[in-house]
Parts: sequence; structure tokens; C-alpha cells
Amino acid sequence: MFTGLIQATGKVKSLGNDLFAIAINRQNKEKITHDLELGDSVAVDGICLTVEKITSDGFIATASPETLQRTTLARSTENQKSVNLETSLRVGSKIGGHFVSGHVDGIGCLIESQQTQKAWEMTFSSPQTLKSEWKQYLAPYIVSKASIAVNGISLTIAQCDTDGDWFKVAVIPVTYADTNLAHLKIGDWVNLESDILGKYVDKLISHRLGTKSTESDITLDFLAHHGY
Repeated sequence: MFTGLIQATGKVKSLGNDLFAIAINRQNKEKITHDLELGDSVAVDGICLTVEKITSDGFIATASPETLQRTTLARSTENQKSVNLETSLRVGSKIGGHFVSGHVDGIGCLIESQQTQKAWEMTFSSPQTLKSEWKQYLAPYIVSKASIAVNGISLTIAQCDTDGDWFKVAVIPVTYADTNLAHLKIGDWVNLESDILGKYVDKLISHRLGTKSTESDITLDFLAHHGY
């Protein structure tokens, strides 16, 4: 479990097949490595990976077939891609973001980025080739003012359409500068994880009604009517 508050950034490099090496940037490196042990969980761009080997500059981890299918990890054309890093939540630690499981729901695409006086406003939607996955795994849980993790960063949905086909977030300058959001270009893909609380609500309502909900079932009016 993570909070979505990024501790450091680094570079990820494929070592072939399902093996990846993560090199942590020197700035804030200590926040990741000071008590890092074999078997620890680290969120890499929002993907929960297990430390299998500790190296001089980071660690090595293996990604499962499901992880490779659902995330951007094996889809990047860059030899060494910039990634956000966060160690797992410790009991008693502050929770400044929201509960992030590190189990990515799907991939989004940056379609607009605009700098304002106080923030960067970034809009994400589905890549053209992954629209069905977006509809199934993400759209039902995209709700205004809900939490969402974008490349592991805890953000609040500022605006979205009623069908959940796109959403906009406002990113404060410190978050923009200290994460890989600053490197994103229009068309770049990101990992997305919706708020786990929304998934539980969806499951509870489905059982209560005796039916399986779809992306069109969960709306703000629907949740209010059923006491959520």
C-alpha cells in the first residue's frame, strides 16, 4: 500500500523479458534506499514491484505478465524512462495523499497540458488502441473530486465528463517539478489507478441490487440515492 506522494525519481531500464533495473536519481535517493531490503515493495510509476536485488544505484525487479499487459512498463520506446518512486506505507506514517494499492487499472494518454498562474492543468483520456480497456476498468470510477493516481502520483479529479471518457487534474508547481509529469508530452502514456474506495462501493451496490454494474450504472445521483 502507498500514499501517492512521490519520494524520488529514477530511470527504469529493461534487462530483457520481464526483468527491469531501476536506478534512483541522487536527489532524494536516501528516502528510498535508507532501509531498503530484499522483498520490499516499491511503487515504480504507480506499479507495485518487489525488490529482488539491491544494486549500487537502485534495485532490480520482475514484472508479471498481467503488469506488463496493464501498464506502460514494457511499452516505452525509451531506453531509460524517467519514473516516479515511492516506498510502501509504514504503520503510523502520515497519509497525505490517498490509499494507492500499486495495482494499475489501465493506461491513459495526455491530451492537453496548460500552465496557469497557480498550477498545471493536465487532461487525460484513453489511447485510441485501448478504449475498451478504459471503458471497463477506469471510466466507472472517474468522478469529479475523486482521487486518482497518475504514474503513482495522488491527484484529485478537478473535472470530467459524465461518461468518464476524460478527466482533468490541477498539478501544483512542486509536484510538477519533482515528478516525471514535467517530462510528459502530448500523446505520452501514463499509468492510472482509480480510488479503491470507488471499487468497493461498486461491488457493494452490485451485490445489493443483485446485478453486476457497468460503467453507466455508477453516477453521482445513483450514489447519493443509495446513501453513499
